[in-house]
Amino acid sequence: MSLNYIKNFYEGCVKPPTVIGQFHTLFFGSVRMFFLGVLGFAVYGNEALHFSCDPDKREINLFCYNQFRPITPQVFWALQLVIVLVPGAIFHLYAACKSINQECILQKPVYTVIYILSVLLRISLEVIAFWLQIHLFGFQVKPLYLCDAGSFGEKFTIIKCMVPEHFEKTIFLIAMYTFTVITVVLCVAEIFEIIFRRLCFLIRQ
Repeated sequence: MSLNYIKNFYEGCVKPPTVIGQFHTLFFGSVRMFFLGVLGFAVYGNEALHFSCDPDKREINLFCYNQFRPITPQVFWALQLVIVLVPGAIFHLYAACKSINQECILQKPVYTVIYILSVLLRISLEVIAFWLQIHLFGFQVKPLYLCDAGSFGEKFTIIKCMVPEHFEKTIFLIAMYTFTVITVVLCVAEIFEIIFRRLCFLIRQ
């Protein structure tokens, strides 16, 4: 009994009911996470240490860096990946508990609707994350950041700060935007594939 439960859960998590869904899982789980985990650390790992202002004092550098980065991109993207995975994880957990296989999802309307809703929720979360990323980071990292240090008690209220490896960070930003767009496109394509396969199933009946 327990072995069947584990088997159903494993199959539900690893194999979505559509070809596009399986490709999305591979793309999302492998490429995107590897890109963030490996290259993201290389680009953003020591950003706070190399962020320097004029005057170059540790307390001023920290104050301006916290103003420059209310949340670090690595943390934001990691939260994005985890949150976007939640709808699919909940559905697969539900499918494992109910012993629902891939054929049931495509053949029974109630399971088809639930799965489509989980994909739509995934799309919504990606779009929200996309908007937040634009609001927080923009599309380009400039080499110079003007820090408002008035509340810090400095005689100069505007302090110039140098952003390290700004060009690499710009490329990385564009790459993360691209990954988000690709995953949204894959989710939309998955919905169309589900509808198409559902119609083919009804026609065969």
